[in-house]
Amino acid sequence: MEITLTSIIMGLICLGVGFLASVLIKKSSISNARSQADEIMAEATQQAERTKQKYVLAAKEEWFNVRDEQENRLKDRQKKLDQVEHEFLEKEKQLGHKENEADQRANRLKQGERNLQEQKEALGTKESELNRIIREQNNALSRISQVGLEDAKELLLENLKRDYKAEAADIYKDLVDKSKENATKEARKIITMAIEKNAADHCLETTVSVVPLPSDELKGRIIGRDGRNIKAFEQATNVKVIVDDTPEAVVLSGFDPVRREIARLSLLKIIANSKINPQKIVEIVKNAEKEVSKSIWRAGNETIARVGVGRMHPELIKILGRMRYRTSYGQNVLKHSEEVAMLCGAMAEELKMDVRLAKRAALLHDIGKAMSQDMEGTHTQIGIEIAKKYNENSVVINAIASHHEDEPATSLISVLVGAADSISGARPGARRDTLDGYVRRIENLEKVADSFDLVAKAYAISAGREVRVIVQPDKVTEAQADLLARDISKKIQSDIEFPGEIKVTVIRETRAVSYA
Repeated sequence: MEITLTSIIMGLICLGVGFLASVLIKKSSISNARSQADEIMAEATQQAERTKQKYVLAAKEEWFNVRDEQENRLKDRQKKLDQVEHEFLEKEKQLGHKENEADQRANRLKQGERNLQEQKEALGTKESELNRIIREQNNALSRISQVGLEDAKELLLENLKRDYKAEAADIYKDLVDKSKENATKEARKIITMAIEKNAADHCLETTVSVVPLPSDELKGRIIGRDGRNIKAFEQATNVKVIVDDTPEAVVLSGFDPVRREIARLSLLKIIANSKINPQKIVEIVKNAEKEVSKSIWRAGNETIARVGVGRMHPELIKILGRMRYRTSYGQNVLKHSEEVAMLCGAMAEELKMDVRLAKRAALLHDIGKAMSQDMEGTHTQIGIEIAKKYNENSVVINAIASHHEDEPATSLISVLVGAADSISGARPGARRDTLDGYVRRIENLEKVADSFDLVAKAYAISAGREVRVIVQPDKVTEAQADLLARDISKKIQSDIEFPGEIKVTVIRETRAVSYA
């Protein structure tokens, strides 16, 4: 019993202790929870305060930025306003100065008007006084010289006229000299441009033609038995056949170039023919005459088409084509006439003249040379007769008559034809004698340039119109090169006679060449 009671008491004590312990534990847990809650609240409060401070600082910073930006804008606007105000004040000052200047000018103008009026009044007074003095002087002169006033006026006017005439003559002479100088320069320019536009070739021929033979055995066949073949040939062609020791060749000699061409073609056909007899020779010569006639007609038509002179009488075309076989001073007359026509046309074009008529007159200026073997008289006289016969323009006839100054030129086209004829005949290589002079002139130009110490080598180019001078670059400066070019040109001008101008070009350069 006691044990049971004790057990119950002990149980109750344990329950009490347990209850008390649980109560204490709950109080401790609540206290801890409250502490944790207080800590969390404190931490949350601090976090909220920090966030608040952060946003406040950001807001303040943004506010300061906005304030600074607005202040900068206000400063810029104020600065612009100050600048505008300054400019306005400056303009106002300038306007004030201009207004003052305008007032001063107005005052000066008024003063000038007053001075001018005073001067006019003074001049009027002086003019009256001068007229009075002149009248007194005239009266005194009339009394002294016993010459009336009207006579004195006439004498004075005569003296003035004489003085002015002399002065006018001097002025006229200066104008004429200047006009001649300018005309010469312009003429040189036109001629140079005409020459540059035309570049015709040239052909040198003589009074003989050489016909090659396949072998010397044909010489005997050409001569024939007792010379029958060669006699028939010479009689049919009117050309002399020279059979000499020249190997594999026969020479045809004759002054008529057309007959000589017929003989040349005939002999070539005779050589190609297996049978040679007098009858066959006559037949071949007739066929050759027909071929040459066609060639003459074709040459005349082709030349007219190239030059561009319009329609021409058929007989005149044939005469023009005959010049293909005519030479003068070794220069082919048809080529020469075509070249003269091109030159004359180019010059007429520069001078705004009738180009076709100028070309026609130039093309026909030597037409008489085509018939000079068949007619008596100079080629100029024969040409005039031919032009009149076929009703050519009077300008063409005068150009033919005046191109060698046999008659005076009555038109500018005639003058151009004479100039173009001289250019064509005098150009380098056109004629044998001119070619020799051209070569000598080129050699003299190079010798003159080579005579200077600083010159390494000189070359005459462009048909003698330019001299290229190569100098030693290590011994000649740029300034010395200019002086050298001037000295060479002066020496050429003093030592050599030449037409037109010669350009002297001094070349100073250094070249480095290497090969790998």
